[in-house]
Amino acid sequence: MAAFTPAYGVCVVAPYGGDGKPWLALSVAALLSLGFVLWKHPTGMPDVGFTVTLPLMVGRLARTRRVSVVALLGAVGIAVWTAGPAVVSLGRELLLSDTVAVFVSAALISVFGGGALAKAATGPVRREILALPDSPERRSAIEFMNAGRAIGLLERGLLFAFLAAGQPEAAALVLAAKSLARVPTSDHGKHASEYFLIGTLASVIASLAMSMAARSAVGLPVL
Repeated sequence: MAAFTPAYGVCVVAPYGGDGKPWLALSVAALLSLGFVLWKHPTGMPDVGFTVTLPLMVGRLARTRRVSVVALLGAVGIAVWTAGPAVVSLGRELLLSDTVAVFVSAALISVFGGGALAKAATGPVRREILALPDSPERRSAIEFMNAGRAIGLLERGLLFAFLAAGQPEAAALVLAAKSLARVPTSDHGKHASEYFLIGTLASVIASLAMSMAARSAVGLPVL
């Protein structure tokens, strides 16, 4: 990564060689990649089937970690020096924007409030599963339920983002991807299928309702 980032970046930046900002951006990317590699692998490069040794990657662990910190701080310093005023101006505009406040509030309600809605909607199914006698199917269903919280947060966040941006087709792809990756099998039993379906529908309803409300509040078409 440390070697590929500047090599590929030069190819990308070369057409804009007359402007200094792309080269500064490349410097930030190169320092970030070097800093993260040194922090992640302070005693050497990862084993890729052959030996690669760089001067900065030999010696004591503390010295390598210090070099990593210097590289990361250098990347941050260059980024702030280059884009600091623009970022501050943009941040001020975002903080004072009513539109941003509406969409951020709606997103938080969709992600976390939608989680409460999904939990309430799937409560009866969860109780049925917990009331089942101990069996491989019950254990598989409980494992399936317990693995879905982080996926649900991500699902509602993506659904809201795409629906709020007026891209329902992309939101449909999120649901398709979830179905392919997390659809319950026959080993989980019919209760897990019910849990999956009800939870997904609750997430869709929460994301759709809040995206429509946010778009309507800022004067956009609801879809």
